[in-house]
Amino acid sequence: MHKAGFVNILGKPNVGKSTLMNALLGEKISIITPKAQTTRHRILGIANDENYQIVFSDTPGIIKPGYKLQEHMMSFVHSALEDADLFILVTQVDDDFTEEKTLSKLKNTSIPVLLLINKIDLASQEEVIAKCEQWKKEYPTFKVLPISALNNFNLEQVMAKILETLPENPPYFPKDDLTDRPMRFFISEIIREKILMNYDKEIPYSVEVAVESYKEEEKIIRIRSVIYVSRDSQKGIIIGHKGSALKRVGTQARKDIEEFVGKQVFLDMHVKVSKNWRDNDMQLGRFGYR
Repeated sequence: MHKAGFVNILGKPNVGKSTLMNALLGEKISIITPKAQTTRHRILGIANDENYQIVFSDTPGIIKPGYKLQEHMMSFVHSALEDADLFILVTQVDDDFTEEKTLSKLKNTSIPVLLLINKIDLASQEEVIAKCEQWKKEYPTFKVLPISALNNFNLEQVMAKILETLPENPPYFPKDDLTDRPMRFFISEIIREKILMNYDKEIPYSVEVAVESYKEEEKIIRIRSVIYVSRDSQKGIIIGHKGSALKRVGTQARKDIEEFVGKQVFLDMHVKVSKNWRDNDMQLGRFGYR
């Protein structure tokens, strides 16, 4: 008997959706930072075993869109509400998740919903029990579990529930696939993660990263990437005094890329201005937001 199916992970920003998917996969597929809206795309992570294939879908955190980029991000969330064998809704103890459209869809679906209360290591036992009871009372069809994705607490129960729910199917993807995304996507995400970690305020949200070339030689991989910003003033901030800020990002990104690809990397980084790209449909399409 072989099981296979799609498990779509939903929730607001900063509840640990990406940490959860990475932990369940045992691989870092989605980038993680303390900042909200780190995830911009819908990313598939594929867990393979002799008897099953679980296709996890990590989506952007659910927000009210403020510009076209965020509208496209939310379209990835809405598409994730259409095609799943199991929905995982991630919340935390201090999060009531009042997003009506998503809750209504999940409440009225015939597809099983696993509600995970994450980051319970940051709350008291009494708070966790009270929150579990609250969700069970309000949404009796949901299976409620307290977890800590960061500390791998209760994740065995999560996997058991997933495998119990999945239908019998042949694999959807080749068994050695870990994701549906190409190498260039992950390199651009690693660079963007370092920008999120190194810059404050609006800068990280005004940045998009494109990998323009990826050339694999015998002993080294040569990568050329471009960091796009919305305004001229942001270009100087990204580069920093005598290039110091950009150099720091490049050094951190190169180390992670080398670990990811298992080979020495030469990373050539440039910064360009793409005026107000977050509200430009043509640019958004070029950056893969469709």
